[in-house]
Amino acid sequence: MAQPTASSSASERRQSVRTGVVWDGLRRLLEEAVADGQPARIVDIGGGTGGFAVPLAELGHTVQVIDPSPDALASLDRRARERRVADRVTGQQGDLSDLAGLVEEADLVLCHGVLEMVEDPAASLASIAGVLRPGGHLSLLVAQRHAAVVARAMAGHFQAARELLDDAPHRPAGGSADGPTGPVGRGGRRFTHDEVVDLLSGAGLDPGAVHAVRVFADLVPGSLLDLEPGATAALVELEKAVATRPEYLPLAAQLHVLARR
Repeated sequence: MAQPTASSSASERRQSVRTGVVWDGLRRLLEEAVADGQPARIVDIGGGTGGFAVPLAELGHTVQVIDPSPDALASLDRRARERRVADRVTGQQGDLSDLAGLVEEADLVLCHGVLEMVEDPAASLASIAGVLRPGGHLSLLVAQRHAAVVARAMAGHFQAARELLDDAPHRPAGGSADGPTGPVGRGGRRFTHDEVVDLLSGAGLDPGAVHAVRVFADLVPGSLLDLEPGATAALVELEKAVATRPEYLPLAAQLHVLARR
């Protein structure tokens, strides 16, 4: 994804702040993984209109987007044709439960903002592990619980903050767990660092480092990014600087991990 410039639209600048840390990790991974010059086989689950898929295809990789929305897939097709990468991007209607039947093998699977909405995160991660080649990677991006509690409290939704605070994973014998492995609540689940690591390890994936995403991005007024020259680029660099510092993980709206099979 290109760095924000003065001519970028307001939405592009805000998107660069929200996704800068994720793109940084993906670029480094792909540079190392395709040192032999071969394009990576990438699957983007819930990839929608191609916000990640099309730029990845522009880097020379082949990307298969799996999304339940036919409208999103139509927009994906238009975007890929406009950017002249339609030969490297394919869209298929489906979701995580269809993964085994739609994908033979992948070098990299993107699962961004999807695990929050599935009924069984553990089973979903096991399905992803099943289509990754040995040594392949999962890019997992999930909403983080601690920051969500703070956001609800700051908005005056104190009861909602208390409910989310207490939504820790209880595992009664013989029963299903609440929290990350129980029923999906309104707005989806929220995960903690330890829950993400445990889920990935349980699926046979090596979680590696967990990075903080959107530590400051949701707190900075959009008007500042729109009006102050250089503010967007400086904020992106700040987000990258704190992404690997564990003390900032509880403040992050999202957690990103590149897990290896």
